[in-house]
Amino acid sequence: METMRKFGIVLSLALFCICSSLSYAQEVKEGCVEFDRTVFDFGDVLLSDGPMKCSFNVRNISDKPLVIYNVTTSCGCTDAQWTKEPVQPGKSGVISATYTNDEGPYPFDKTLTVHISSLKKPVVLRLRGYSHEKKKALSETYPVHLGNFGFREAEIKCGNLDMGESKSTVVKVANLSASPQKLSFSSVTEGLTLNVSPNPVPASGVATLTCTVSSREGVWGKNIYSATVNGTNGGKISVNAFTKANFDNLTREQKDAGSRPMFKESTFSFGKVKKGTKVTASWAFSNVGKSDFIVYKADADKPGCKVQSVPKVTPGGKGGFNAELDTAGLPAGEVLVIVTLTTNSPIRPIVNLFIAGWIE
Repeated sequence: METMRKFGIVLSLALFCICSSLSYAQEVKEGCVEFDRTVFDFGDVLLSDGPMKCSFNVRNISDKPLVIYNVTTSCGCTDAQWTKEPVQPGKSGVISATYTNDEGPYPFDKTLTVHISSLKKPVVLRLRGYSHEKKKALSETYPVHLGNFGFREAEIKCGNLDMGESKSTVVKVANLSASPQKLSFSSVTEGLTLNVSPNPVPASGVATLTCTVSSREGVWGKNIYSATVNGTNGGKISVNAFTKANFDNLTREQKDAGSRPMFKESTFSFGKVKKGTKVTASWAFSNVGKSDFIVYKADADKPGCKVQSVPKVTPGGKGGFNAELDTAGLPAGEVLVIVTLTTNSPIRPIVNLFIAGWIE
């Protein structure tokens, strides 16, 4: 019972993380509004600095007045104010936010969910940074050293984007040397664009690195984009992004006419096995929609898990597929592997399935 209780907690946390990651909206680059930014990175701050304030500019690029209906914050530690009167064509409104910066020395990442007239879905803005009790050396704050440059981490998370669109995120990069340094990249994966400002990066200073991932036809699901940092003899950074189908322009009738998968079970439980055991997980499903159900890509979040191709299923038909999990490379104890399907279903564009058990 205790094992099952713990597993239930782990599964709940996993589901929370999945839902949180999917809630991040992409930058608005079309339609009726244009934001000057969607992420405000405060970088490194001290608790003694007190509240952190920032603003986002919202420009009306349509020919009709727009209204910012509401802005909700992710927690009580963040307050938001915004332009209440209609924003006329060609004019701009402002969303201002204040983060209390009193929750302790740790990384913070807060969101503002913005509801605007004429937009089908809200836009999510982010306030983030690193709060410290005392000032640290650049080499300590940016522990991943590639040549003269320091990064907080070698893997940068860009989030989710829809096919046909782009998604950007910003991170800080430090010049660890005593002279200005030009930061450039080579062997950049197709679909990834990197921009640094200011560049050259000031001596013992920090610059902003903007990473933009553009979707490409046929490239679905989770993908890792990489680039080699200049002067590092092969040192690389990577950018992770997840691409899903875009159904925003479909009518309700068109969405209702799409495919709709119905899985018999979402979790495959293998019980207790010895480390090194190879587990075969299986799922069965039916298509209760009105069009063929197609899975563009299947991703697993743990090494050693290979997912078989998922068959196309016609309306009213049934299908199934397996995933092979080699437990040799996994730690002992509870295991939860997430298998994510990127699909053509307007109702379920992303399907998350689970492999759960215990390794002795």
